[in-house]
Amino acid sequence: MRQAIIEEIPHLRRFARGLLRDVEAADDLVQDCIVRALTKEALYDPERSLRAWLFTLLRNLFVSRLRSARLRHERPLEEGDAEPGVAAGQTEQVLARQMLALLQRLPAEQREVLLLVSVEELTYRETAEILGIPPGTVMSRLARGREALRRLQQEADAPPLRRVK
Repeated sequence: MRQAIIEEIPHLRRFARGLLRDVEAADDLVQDCIVRALTKEALYDPERSLRAWLFTLLRNLFVSRLRSARLRHERPLEEGDAEPGVAAGQTEQVLARQMLALLQRLPAEQREVLLLVSVEELTYRETAEILGIPPGTVMSRLARGREALRRLQQEADAPPLRRVK
C-alpha cells in the first residue's frame, strides 16, 4: 500500500496546488495527507479507489485548515502566488498562470469539481464520493464552473474600452 500511496503523490500535489496556489502550503498539506493515510491505513476499503480515498483525506484536511484559519482571522489559505504544476515554455507558463488566476476567482465548490474532473480525470461518481455530494450536483457545478471560467476568460481577452469625448 505504501508504494501505491507514493505513486499518487504527483496527483495529490497537483490537486493541493490547485486548491491553495501556494507551493509550500500545498506540499505541507500533501505531507499531512500521507501521514494521515498511513496512520489510518486500516480504515481504507480496498474496494474503493485509493486516489479517491487520498483526495478525500486531502480535501478534508484542506477544509479543516481553512476553517481554523477563519477562526483565527488569518488570511485565507486559498490566496498565494500561482505556479504551474509542470515546467513549460514561456508562453505556456503565462497561459497556465492566467488560467490559474481565473480558476481562483471561481467559488471553491466549482473549483474543486473542475480540478477533480478536468485535471485529475476522475469520474463524476468518484468526484461525488470525494466531495460527499450527489453526482448530479457534480455535473451542475462542473457545468456552471466551466461556463464561469469561459466568461472570465472572455473578459480577460477583451480589449479595454476607451473613452471617447
